[in-house]
Amino acid sequence: MFKKILVANRGEIAVRVLRACREMGIPTVTIYSDADKTALHTRYADEIYHVGPAPATESYLRIEKIIEIAKKSNAEAIHPGYGFLAENTEFAKACETNNIVFIGPNSKAIELLGDKIASKKTMTKAGIPVIPGSEGAIEKDKEAMKIAEEIGFPVLIKAAGGGGGKGMRVVKKKEELVGSMKQAIGEASSAFGNPTIFIEKFLEAPRHIEFQILADNHGNVVHLCERECSIQRRHQKMIEEAPSAIMTDELRKKMGEAAVKAVKASKYTNAGTVEFMVDKNKNFYFLEMNTRLQVEHPVTELITGIDIVKEQVHIASGEKLSLNQEVVKINGAAIECRLSAEDPENDFAPSTGRITELIEPGGPGVRVESGVCEGFEVPIYYDPLIAKLLVWAPTRQKAITRMKRALSETVIRGIKTSIPFHLIVMGHERFIAGDYDTTFIDKVLGKIQYKKQHYEVAAIAVAIGKILREQYVTTAQTKKQTRISQWKLAARPVRYKRWHSE
Repeated sequence: MFKKILVANRGEIAVRVLRACREMGIPTVTIYSDADKTALHTRYADEIYHVGPAPATESYLRIEKIIEIAKKSNAEAIHPGYGFLAENTEFAKACETNNIVFIGPNSKAIELLGDKIASKKTMTKAGIPVIPGSEGAIEKDKEAMKIAEEIGFPVLIKAAGGGGGKGMRVVKKKEELVGSMKQAIGEASSAFGNPTIFIEKFLEAPRHIEFQILADNHGNVVHLCERECSIQRRHQKMIEEAPSAIMTDELRKKMGEAAVKAVKASKYTNAGTVEFMVDKNKNFYFLEMNTRLQVEHPVTELITGIDIVKEQVHIASGEKLSLNQEVVKINGAAIECRLSAEDPENDFAPSTGRITELIEPGGPGVRVESGVCEGFEVPIYYDPLIAKLLVWAPTRQKAITRMKRALSETVIRGIKTSIPFHLIVMGHERFIAGDYDTTFIDKVLGKIQYKKQHYEVAAIAVAIGKILREQYVTTAQTKKQTRISQWKLAARPVRYKRWHSE
């Protein structure tokens, strides 16, 4: 086992990994930028090192600096979390060159699967269903038009080296194809430094279902069943659940076997996710493979009881998988809501600023993965995700009810958050029935009308309590009519406090 691990990330995922290492008894190191001097993740590590100015390009993306810190701190391994350098081939190579273990797949696997064209060819060769489209990169307008007409409109233009919805364009008419190609190429070049694009048939109203896998360095591979990620906005996942509401035992077996086959075909090791699109007839197609820990990995942990981060560390240290496919069982249902610093009433515009009040929910079956604390200044430089709220319950319906309760208890003041959006989804009849797909937000919700009074019940209760206490203190100071302890008074019924203040 490793003697020390460097966590090369920030926010809630850095805290998540640091906690796992602490439970395993492994000393930790982490890094921080100028914007994260007081960030929560710096409080969980045994050692912290400044990595640079606030912009990610000058801090969390500085490969040479991070390697230098790893050497200086004598860290034997680096966990990249997700985002930033987690799927960066050059970073994985730098770790390998400097005899530092990269807790993830090797650089060759990242390079193969990070290129969507190359990974699609690998899956086709392995006999795994893929979405119809171009076999390679598209460079000329005529070539693109020919393929689009062969597979039929609508089509999807995708960046070969991208993700997160960048460099993607849905084209419904042939008149829109050339212009959309230029836009996709420009965006791909800017976001990934790679202008390569390709074309796929656009599946209308599909479900987005992914399988979590674990693979060791001894040829053992297991899948941990599926997660549904169909509640998306602009190709960005917002809510995940496990298991999927449409899954059958037969379909799970077929898709799970395909996921394992994909891993073996690419000689992949460590934790990863094989993503599929499922059409209305329950035909599934390989979409891509994420060569890292996923944001939504905790929903799988909640239904299987398997700590994926700890498994990553064990695999990276050369150990064999401690489980096989037969022991992986689904228990209950789990849901994850991504809480982001965005204003859903203003087209999810970024919302930065100081968190003036933070009350996290609790109770049975509630799990919070947070990267912020009260008083923290949410910066503009990074992804808006500030926390993940998860619940587990014996059934899906009970999990939805529990999530509503947990969301209503959550108070985050000083910035806008996505909580109102999540409450609306949890209360929508289509979501409750499990009748939704990737078009849910655009076609079903439409223009959402938010009702602030419904999602700040807990905050209002807290505010009322503070006002009542202040009233009592003021009265006591001016009239000197009581010697009752404020602690005792705070515990008494509201009606008594109101009468006494009068």
